[in-house]
Amino acid sequence: MIKVGVIGVGTVGSSVVKILRDNRDVITARAGVEIEVKSGVVRNLERHKNSALVLSTNPDSIVNDPEIDIVVELMGGVDEPFAVVKKALLNGKAVVTANKALLAYHRYELQDIAKDIAFEYEASVAGGIPIINALRDGLSANHIESIQGIMNGTCNYMLTKMMDEGVAFDAILQEAQELGYAEADPTFDIGGFDAAHKLLILASIAYGIDAKPEEILIEGIEHITQDDIAFAKEFGYAVKLLGIAKRDGDEVELRVHACLISKSEMIAKIDGVMNGVSVIGDMVGETLYYGPGAGGDATASAVVANIIDIARSGKSAPMLGFDRPLEHGLKLKAKDAISSKYYLRLQVVDKAGVLAQITKLFGKHNISIETMLQRPSDGKYANLLFSTHIALERDIQNVIQALETMDLVNATPTMIRIV
Repeated sequence: MIKVGVIGVGTVGSSVVKILRDNRDVITARAGVEIEVKSGVVRNLERHKNSALVLSTNPDSIVNDPEIDIVVELMGGVDEPFAVVKKALLNGKAVVTANKALLAYHRYELQDIAKDIAFEYEASVAGGIPIINALRDGLSANHIESIQGIMNGTCNYMLTKMMDEGVAFDAILQEAQELGYAEADPTFDIGGFDAAHKLLILASIAYGIDAKPEEILIEGIEHITQDDIAFAKEFGYAVKLLGIAKRDGDEVELRVHACLISKSEMIAKIDGVMNGVSVIGDMVGETLYYGPGAGGDATASAVVANIIDIARSGKSAPMLGFDRPLEHGLKLKAKDAISSKYYLRLQVVDKAGVLAQITKLFGKHNISIETMLQRPSDGKYANLLFSTHIALERDIQNVIQALETMDLVNATPTMIRIV
């Protein structure tokens, strides 16, 4: 009998308990041993007074229980979960977590503490999609060339609606909140931070790169309008929030931002609240992983799969998939050294000579224009929509700063990278 303690019996935690109870027969057959949830931890006992599970508000009731074999951490946050998980590992207990923020900041410390104690975290990235095991085990024979992921269902739902139905950003955000896809404070999702935490976890497995969220390029989707959507449609692009990890020589670039991506790409076809991750390996080529990235049952499915894996063996390979430097000499590429094609939208005074001044400024900063459209705004202003050839991030940022100082430019320029 394997006994489990669940710290955080909320939406996902309750689903974990339910799956282990309702699917007991098939889980026992696959694990080779019975698995039972012994107890749980919640923040407010009053809200769970009808629960059949033994509950407390103190994580130590599970972490220090000698009968508990596996601790499932579903608390959320960073500092408190780190202390709890560290204590569980030091007590010799296996750990399963879905906490992406915890791993974004403490994954290497936790691997050092865990050593050969099982520590699994499939549910921390893309919910029910088994991308962790695919990258850590299924693709372990490959050098990973790149990862591109739609890893936030809230943003993908909103951008899909904007593309398909012409809905304005503010209206679709309100709808997403009403449907429960977005929080009352949606900053963590629409600002790109949720996707960034997940990208950092995948990049560690793929490249052994130790970076923190503050060190990588993170942007959200708040600035996107129907003008940008119209440009995307006209030139055959979809608009997606992507997490991108890519090796370039001895450097790895890590970035999260809105992208214009060709509709012919596989990942561009992933719509609604679904998630998808494209991985290119040097031997296998491109593989694509698709499925629900959030929700109680989908995320709990990944948690229970990890519990079953631990029950089968009692141990695991190193948490991140390697116990020595994975790639010698790899370092994080500086944000301003990233190169890309770019799309820019400018609202400018609608009069003769303005376009010439702007294109001259682009040339001064080594930016070559590929396409340009003009859209009327009102009697006084016009919208200019540009796409560029490949340029450096530092150059495009210098152009934007220069444009902001021009009297001819009416509003802060909008920039979207083209993948």
